[in-house]
Amino acid sequence: MRHPSPRSGPDGPAITVLLLVQLLFATLPVAGKVVLREITPFALAGLRVLIATPLLLLYAARTDRLLPERRDWPRLALLGLLGVTANQGLFLLGLSFTTATSASILMPAIPVFTVAAAALLGVERIGPRRLLGIALAAAGALVLLDPRQFVTGSRASFGTLLIVANCLCYAFFLVLLRPLLARLPWRTVIAWSFLFGGLALAVVTAPALAATPWRALSRVTIAGIVYIGVGPTTLAFALNTWAVRRSSPSIAAAFTTLQPLITAGLAALWLAERPRPVQGVGFLLIVLGLVVASWAAARPRRPRA
Repeated sequence: MRHPSPRSGPDGPAITVLLLVQLLFATLPVAGKVVLREITPFALAGLRVLIATPLLLLYAARTDRLLPERRDWPRLALLGLLGVTANQGLFLLGLSFTTATSASILMPAIPVFTVAAAALLGVERIGPRRLLGIALAAAGALVLLDPRQFVTGSRASFGTLLIVANCLCYAFFLVLLRPLLARLPWRTVIAWSFLFGGLALAVVTAPALAATPWRALSRVTIAGIVYIGVGPTTLAFALNTWAVRRSSPSIAAAFTTLQPLITAGLAALWLAERPRPVQGVGFLLIVLGLVVASWAAARPRRPRA
């Protein structure tokens, strides 16, 4: 069954949802810092998919009542491996070899990789204005993150490679998501992607989950786990999929440059960190870049059924 073709440019609701998605993702480091005091990163990764996958499947079953055709299973499995298994696994492995700051500095690579992947696979025809907008937004994110804090060294370099691979996987996830959205409901697409990717990640993280001292976990940690599973995972991925359908992979990727800005705001609010004057420049660059990228006309090629 073919569904209406995704739109080529973002409308008001899509922009609003993309802003909400970045807000949800930006809260993950704050909530994660609390949770990781008592459990390991791999245990948290496993719990994220164990919470999100049933919720997404239940939502898709109640609204779409659609079983994807077998011809779509390999594509859904690939989406799951890229967007769930590799996306979370590579990021956590990278963090174990480098610093959180260095990892954050690499995040603006996502829109760059997404533009390249979209053009390579023929999903979008991206004009110079959109390229300019994405470049401005990425530059603004780098200004906020201060690349001078980037850590080097043999272990850090290996961690950097893992984070770059993580960004590349997420970029291809966004791009490959769009063709399936042309004929499958977005709820079914993200739910089945999490089913395939979540199963793989659950196997990888099983030892960490088995070693977790469940009875010793505090209420704050349990609340944090539930929030991370529902907010920055279930809601964020579901809403992001909906927004990709109403805009484009490159626009959704461009909005990820807002995450450092939101994180800086949360740090100033909750951690009493004073913002630096240069962050104002980064803010203006990000806003200008998103405005230019959102207004630029991208002409996606209609995928075949």
